[in-house]
Order: sequence, then C-alpha cells, then structure tokens
Amino acid sequence: MNIGIPKERLPGEERVGLTPALVGLLVKDGHKCFVETGAGTGAGFDDYDYERMGATLVGEGEALYAQVSLILKALRPTLEEIRWMTSGQTLMCFLGLPQIPAEEVKAMQERRITAFAYEMIRKERYDFPILKTVSEVAGRMAPYIAGNLLMRQHGGRGVLLNGVPGVSASEVVILGSGTVGQNAARAFLGLGAKVFILSRSLDRLRDLDNQFQGRVNTMIDHDFNVAYVTRFADVVVGAVRNPGKRAPVVITREMLRTMRKGAVIIDFAIDHGGCAETSRPTTFDCPTFIEEDVVHYCVTNVPGAVPRTSTHAFNNAAWSYIRHVAAMGPASALAQNEALRRGLAIRSGEIIEEPFTPTSYGTR
Repeated sequence: MNIGIPKERLPGEERVGLTPALVGLLVKDGHKCFVETGAGTGAGFDDYDYERMGATLVGEGEALYAQVSLILKALRPTLEEIRWMTSGQTLMCFLGLPQIPAEEVKAMQERRITAFAYEMIRKERYDFPILKTVSEVAGRMAPYIAGNLLMRQHGGRGVLLNGVPGVSASEVVILGSGTVGQNAARAFLGLGAKVFILSRSLDRLRDLDNQFQGRVNTMIDHDFNVAYVTRFADVVVGAVRNPGKRAPVVITREMLRTMRKGAVIIDFAIDHGGCAETSRPTTFDCPTFIEEDVVHYCVTNVPGAVPRTSTHAFNNAAWSYIRHVAAMGPASALAQNEALRRGLAIRSGEIIEEPFTPTSYGTR
C-alpha cells in the first residue's frame, strides 16, 4: 500500500502522523511511505530521519496526496488538503467530526473518503486507547498552564499554585473524572495545590479517593456543587466530554460572575464545543481572553504544545490499528477489528452515525 504522511496545516499544530521508526516498520512490511518535506520538523524529526528509514520525500502536499491510498495525520485536513484528496482514499487522524465546518464535511463526502477518527476508536465501552494518550498529555500540562496564567502580568490573581510557608496553596477545581481530570489531579497534587474533583459517578469518586489516599476533595457534580466550588476556585479545569458529541455546558455565565477576579478557566473540552458558556476556541498565538474578569484558556489542540511527546504518545496507541489497515485494507480491517469499526466516522463518503453514548463514568 502507498501511505502518505503530510505536513500538518492547521494553525499551531506541529505533531506528525507517524514517527520515522514506525515508518521504518511499514517499509519492512512492504509498504511504500511518502513523507512531505518538513512534516516532522516541529516534532523534532528531520527529513533525513524518514529518508534513512526508507521513506520517499515529497516536496509538495498536493503531489503527496496524488500518489497514496492511506493518509496518516495528527489532526483533520484543511479544506485545501481535502481538495487535494482523490476518490476512495482512506484517512486516519483525530477528526473531531462534530466540530468540522459543513463545507469540509461536504468536500470529504464528495470525494467518497473513508475516515477513521482516532478519538472514537474504542476497545470496550469506556476504553478509548488513542484518545486516552492525548488526554494524559493534556491533563499533565494543566499545572504548567495554570501557574503561568495565574501570574499578574497575564491577567491572573497573582498567586502561586503551591503557596509558601505561611501562605495557603491555590485551590484547584477539576470538573470531570476521566483521563484528563485524573491526570490533572495527579499533577496539581504533585505541586502542592488544594484539589477538588467533581464527577457524576460516585464509584469513580471512590476510586479516586483510594488512588490519591484521601488527598483530593471529591464531590458529585450537581449544578449547585459546581456553583459552590467555582466561587472560591483559583483555577477551574474543564475536563468533561462525551466522545463524538458536543461537550455538556456545566459552567454558566452566572457562575463566572461569582468567581474571583483573575481566576483561571482551562477548558479542555473546547475541541468538543467547550464546557463553559463563555468559552470560545483560541490558538497558541493568542491562547487566552478575559470575560467576566476570569482568564479563559481555550486552545483546541493543547497537546500540540509538546509535539514530540504527543506524537510518540498517540503513535504508541494508534500503531496496531494503522498497521492493520495498511496490511488488510480498510474493508477487511473493518470486518476483523471491532475497535476500528467503532472509530469509523465516514465510509466512502457516507457519515456513520455513532450509536454509542458514553455515560458519566470516565467522562464526567
């Protein structure tokens, strides 16, 4: 099979669809890999790294798309890239179909594209192996983001996350007990912050209480509890989502009006619409805005800030599925692999309706 790894073209995205080492494994399997010049530069992979693993370098994205049947990306293609695609090609990436502009969806349908969404590939009911890896990265980045934004020059309250002797540590509220929330809690606790985590699942809260040996404050995320904790929070981390669907709005504008001036909201659900009523997508070039005197951080591809780590992480989880599709072709791979079937978003131009609706466990 001819496989293409193009350069990412969405703003601020420097991850790459496949590492040189895994390209080498595909070449050993008998496939031809075409890599766009500079595709891996942002993640620290030189063109030579790919070339020495047997890849063929292609100078322009349009030329690459013209000669491959399987396209491996980190994030969804731009409209320009979709127009370069040819009928019947297969795409594997973090697609985010519910948030894609209608014009781009229509263009993929017209080209009869088959698309696998990494974020929807699912082994068991609550096991999203590829989504989990980027969620781990995002969660562990939360204290770095929060600590920076709390500084006065960035509009924050001017407080230190872990405090100092004689001065209390900051209070961090995490909405959601899934992978993002759990990893954020671990990272904030490691810095010495006071952590509150809210979830709809009492069983999940029991698990977290045991895991963190009682060092986190756990609460059911009834609306009145969310309203209560946001009033005193220095940092609120929005980590609620329903994979494949719009994230629920759990922080209202009225709640924001009761928050401390200069408090910070990090909305990790923004790539699925956001979990705060006031959230709107931002980029690394302009990552924040202030509304109701609260600093909002709503970057849609947070793991893209650490592209090398993120590329290795999601490649580790995606590799078995990539290899299966490359070896069998999409039709046979779908017939044999249930997890892949659950991750199918578009088949020959037809939008696949995802029948699975996650419950609160692992998401809220």
